[in-house]
Amino acid sequence: MTDELWRYDGRRVVVTGCASGIGADVARQLAGLGAEVIGLDIRPPEFDIGEFISLDLHDPESIDVAATAIGGRVDALFNIAGVSSGIRDPLRVVTINFLGTRRFTEALVPSMPTGSAIACVSSLAASAYRENAAVTAGLVDTDTMAEGIEWCERHQEAVADGGGYRLSKEAIILYGMANVVALGAKGIRINCTAPGVTDTPILDQLRSAYGQEFLDAFHTPLGRAATPEEQASVLVFLNSKAASYLTGQVIWVDGGTTGETDLADVLTRR
Repeated sequence: MTDELWRYDGRRVVVTGCASGIGADVARQLAGLGAEVIGLDIRPPEFDIGEFISLDLHDPESIDVAATAIGGRVDALFNIAGVSSGIRDPLRVVTINFLGTRRFTEALVPSMPTGSAIACVSSLAASAYRENAAVTAGLVDTDTMAEGIEWCERHQEAVADGGGYRLSKEAIILYGMANVVALGAKGIRINCTAPGVTDTPILDQLRSAYGQEFLDAFHTPLGRAATPEEQASVLVFLNSKAASYLTGQVIWVDGGTTGETDLADVLTRR
């Protein structure tokens, strides 16, 4: 009975960012748990995957074509594809990480039956999402990619802060919370993880853009960066039956960093 809570037998799942990093490990773990895996990315993965569909989250047409190509029932969606501020294009970062991801998600929701689930990837960089919510909510409240881009053009200071990455990952958290009731009425759960420093290609982007010293400045109570497998296992849990009463949550998979910071804040206020 316990094994059944974790298994994905008979479930049709969609994984964006399947070619590398966390997305690749999610796809592998799901296949091992019996899922029918549909992977999407700009390029195909270098391993066998159930079905691959090309997807560019910066391009509305590519998003719509990919969503149509998936067709049929979707029992679980894993929104993992994303880029870092290391690409030095804040608007593109926000467009891919939030606006394109939102459009793709909303294109698939009509195909998701009761009992299905959505898991998105935010970031430790979004740890101040509550403090910044008054601004970020404006982006989340837009309805389309075009409206979102227009909002970004009017709020360039917010977009530039953190190279677009912080804003995009805070928006992912607020989006899940803003839609928890509407999706819940359809029997669909939505959650997200917030990874700390993880050994993925995004880490290489940051290293190239800011230098190794930038990465060395990050410390965790566990004393190391996460592996993609460790991040993937939490996402697989969130969309499994084992998490069937969990929705609207953000799980900080950061090696204890937020716990350490929160404790320091509490003790400071005593």
